[in-house]
Amino acid sequence: MNPLKAFVGTLTATDKNEVQKATKPIYDIKINSLTGQPIDLSEYKGKYILFVNVASKCGFTPQYRELQQLHETYKEQLVVIGVPCNQFGSQEPGTADEINSFCEVNFGVSFLITEKINVKGSAQHPLYEWLTKKAINGKQNSSVKWNFQKYLIDKDGEFLDYFYSITKPMNSRITNHLDH
Repeated sequence: MNPLKAFVGTLTATDKNEVQKATKPIYDIKINSLTGQPIDLSEYKGKYILFVNVASKCGFTPQYRELQQLHETYKEQLVVIGVPCNQFGSQEPGTADEINSFCEVNFGVSFLITEKINVKGSAQHPLYEWLTKKAINGKQNSSVKWNFQKYLIDKDGEFLDYFYSITKPMNSRITNHLDH
């Protein structure tokens, strides 16, 4: 028998749960806001966090409106964080000022927007390494397929689930987590 399987077989359910926890807390990841200010993710302990890679020139860009609605509806238990990325069809070419202006003028966005980052590839930001690698988040591997893919983190900073771009922000697959 495989020694690792034999070892895992001796673990209690509690031990197995501990083994599956994230290797690094999401709250330790460093990222800046769109204006260059550091974001302290630990300020959001006790709330759900929805990370969404966003772009201004995408067919899914109208989701900004529903993201704002989600932000306003669930502000007591959820933090929405938009993460600009230009890796899919070069659909976020703007500067920080252009992105900020676009979001405010066109969609009235008041939720947090980060600096523009890479969400995949060799220059992938540590936030998206955490979100997409089971070895780090303790739960699941994934790959970012397109703009407006969503990642939901629970109140304890644990990976909950991810949703492809076609899942609208107010979809019950997301809001059912928040209504508990």
